[in-house]
Amino acid sequence: MRQRITFFHKHEHGVEPDSLKLHGRSISGPDIIAEREDRITLALEELPIELQKLLRESQELYIRWQSPVTYQIIGPWSSRLPPGLHVFYTPSNSEKLDGELICPLLRTAFGPLDCISSSDSFTKLPNDRFSHSTAYQYYQILDSLSHFSSYVEQYVCGPADSECKERAQRLANANSVDFSYDTVSHVVKVTALWPNEQRPLSIDSHLDHRVEVGIMTPDIPPHLEEHEFGVTGLLSVLGQDTKPSPTLFSFPSRHKTAADTSFTSEFLRPSGLHPTMQLRISSSKPPMEGAYCSLHTYLTLPRTIFADKYQLGDNLFLSSKNLTSLRYISQPVDLEAPDYAMQLWGSSILLELQPPDAESDQPWTAEIPLHLRYLSPAEHGYKNINVPWPAVFWACTAEDGTKFPNNPFDRINLGYDGLLGPRTLFWHVDPKPEGGNLYHEIQVPVLDLLRSNWVSAGTAAVVLIGFFFVVWKLASVYLRSGYNSQKSGKESEKKKQ
Repeated sequence: MRQRITFFHKHEHGVEPDSLKLHGRSISGPDIIAEREDRITLALEELPIELQKLLRESQELYIRWQSPVTYQIIGPWSSRLPPGLHVFYTPSNSEKLDGELICPLLRTAFGPLDCISSSDSFTKLPNDRFSHSTAYQYYQILDSLSHFSSYVEQYVCGPADSECKERAQRLANANSVDFSYDTVSHVVKVTALWPNEQRPLSIDSHLDHRVEVGIMTPDIPPHLEEHEFGVTGLLSVLGQDTKPSPTLFSFPSRHKTAADTSFTSEFLRPSGLHPTMQLRISSSKPPMEGAYCSLHTYLTLPRTIFADKYQLGDNLFLSSKNLTSLRYISQPVDLEAPDYAMQLWGSSILLELQPPDAESDQPWTAEIPLHLRYLSPAEHGYKNINVPWPAVFWACTAEDGTKFPNNPFDRINLGYDGLLGPRTLFWHVDPKPEGGNLYHEIQVPVLDLLRSNWVSAGTAAVVLIGFFFVVWKLASVYLRSGYNSQKSGKESEKKKQ
């Protein structure tokens, strides 16, 4: 097992190197206000048996969980996802899904999910478009990792490993948690990120673990290019170094934060059964000069709500909503099926937005038309559904010859990054919700169970009344003229003869 622990702080919250104490395989120092990222690298043999079996039959498996609570980024973790649980998966045979392994394991690890089987619940991604895209995707709204924290305590930590159990409990407070596996590296990387707050600086390591500790802050090294991220700070390898080593370096980063730009999201009222999501962006100015940049939004819609690809194929309609085009929508999307008749998780959408003025710092809006599915009946005639906020980012094309090797902090396989070219730079726009929560709640009208008996009885009564009315009319016509018409018909035939 290898561990990398990184603290990332603002310049004014730094610590003096002399205040850090390295004693054997431990490091301690004063409390620090910083973000914290833990990355653990595991061999397959260190994992639970069920997970080993799944990974040996998988080519790629990436699980991304994003907290619904908004947070500020200081370090190189700028990439954004809609809140919830995202699963990106490629089986060893990419043309055939194994429905017996992944969904039961997801339910065991994360709690009661709607994942029935991979063949029924996952949507297929266009992995032939770019080589860095997985084959299948699954998403579900998940507010908390409390169930996953208990799973790690029970199945990963040893009975007497109190340190492991303590770290597992801290996962419930993380901003994001990532699980990554591919057959090229043949190892599992678990990464967790916690928000910028005051935290103790005290770390111990086991004899058979390699632990690297970094205390970093953003910096601008000489000759730093626009697609790079610069850092400076102190590095230590526990059990090997006697004092922290100063460092200054930079690395290519595909994900950055668009400075001084933010967005809000809301549903226009009244929403009805065809709600419209409105995005308000604070500026339409691109983050890079001299490069082609286009603004996009990425939505993961649970199956209770969907977008109509035919409606979003009308260029004149899109222009009226400040939209440019529909770049991608997962398939299939059934436009008529009710929610309770579906097993697919929902759909993902990539839309290109159309800023009204490329050089304006004025706020502007874009509107995305959506549609609700019929939901199962409920008491009082209403149900509430949650819809995650989308991710909004500028996609800019890097210069020819620019390479993006995997840097120590980048997140890959986020769904939308596989839909754009490998030389794309992502400048993420920060969400600014009023209440700090990144879920919309919509009240949907449904059949009222308390009144459904009256509806059934009334429908049956109307059908019976209509039936007897039709029978009565037919009988009255027959009794009035039916026999005479038959007799006159026979007489006319005799005259003809």
